[in-house]
Amino acid sequence: MQHSNDRILTTHAGSLPRPPALVEMFADRVQGRPVDAAALATAIEDATNWILPKQLEAGIDIPNNGEQPRDAFFLYVRHRMSGFSGLGSRRPPGDVARYPGFQAMRQQAQANQTAVTNFDVPKVVDEVRYLDPAFVEAECSDFRRILTAYAPEQREAFITAPSPGIIAAAVPNEHYDSDEAYLDALAAALQIEYEAIVAHGFTLQLDCPDLALERHITYTDRPVSEFVGFVERVIGAINRSLVNIPREAVRLHVCWGNYEGPHDLDVPLADILPTVLQADVGGVVLPFANPRHAHEYRIFQDGPLADDQILVAGVIDTTTNYVEHPEVVADRIENIARALGDPTRLLAGTDCGFDTSAGMGKVAEDVVWAKLASLSAGAKIASARLFG
Repeated sequence: MQHSNDRILTTHAGSLPRPPALVEMFADRVQGRPVDAAALATAIEDATNWILPKQLEAGIDIPNNGEQPRDAFFLYVRHRMSGFSGLGSRRPPGDVARYPGFQAMRQQAQANQTAVTNFDVPKVVDEVRYLDPAFVEAECSDFRRILTAYAPEQREAFITAPSPGIIAAAVPNEHYDSDEAYLDALAAALQIEYEAIVAHGFTLQLDCPDLALERHITYTDRPVSEFVGFVERVIGAINRSLVNIPREAVRLHVCWGNYEGPHDLDVPLADILPTVLQADVGGVVLPFANPRHAHEYRIFQDGPLADDQILVAGVIDTTTNYVEHPEVVADRIENIARALGDPTRLLAGTDCGFDTSAGMGKVAEDVVWAKLASLSAGAKIASARLFG
């Protein structure tokens, strides 16, 4: 996993804005309306060809495909795996439900929106199996071809894949006898994606909001110890699925949900980090730009990272159209570097993705590029101060 001895490298957390035509096709497909497969493939190709140079122009050192081939960061697996069908139910986040005024405002803002939502979930009604490795092989090959065309000397790029835990938590199980069997089946299916991404030379980013988010969804009314037990089970499943992958090829992203909301039921990072860091990965990606968790970087003063791990710190908020000043970004980077004690083990990134399901992003597309440019500018300022 790339890092630098003389400057702070920049990356981001995954999803980027999708063109409106692509969003419409994804939304139509989810609603069961006919979508021409060739037209969808062309739209994905065009979107990926658009999204990569936009990242490079903004100064991003470690880019990705913006998740353009996928309709949502974890629900895309229903198109690649067996067992998913029908319509399940997903309870709202506890912090949203406890503020009826905010909940009504949120529902009104989302009404009649052309989008794919992570809360309209299917059910698992049969055995979960990865249907054909050609799905992920094509995504990786297409991105490698586009990356080579635009940046032939690019040292590192990443592709995301979801945690088995977020699927297990969000998609109701009506087939397996136990939660553990369901989680294991998902991990076995996802192992095919994980290994393919790394085999194509990409860094694998595991998207694991479940390791924090589910505290105020699935486990809202249960003791925190039960939630930590869930985190332990998910980390165990992840580690089994990574058995053939070098840890330095994997970074793990944790967040409390990529939405603007109260977030006052979020589990403290200190409650989960010791368990999260049991994952066999070379880096962790954590959000420190948002106003609920901006202070929690201080936990790294206690040195919880393993000697071979890096931290990708979110210093750009992905839920607001405020464009962070580069000096603000630099201050955040410097504070985190001081807590970490070694700036060579720090990368600067975003709190989460900008469009975790197609069309649901709240930051305007042109503002996204301004925020990423500010990320790069702030990293340059911080680098000059940290490395001299």
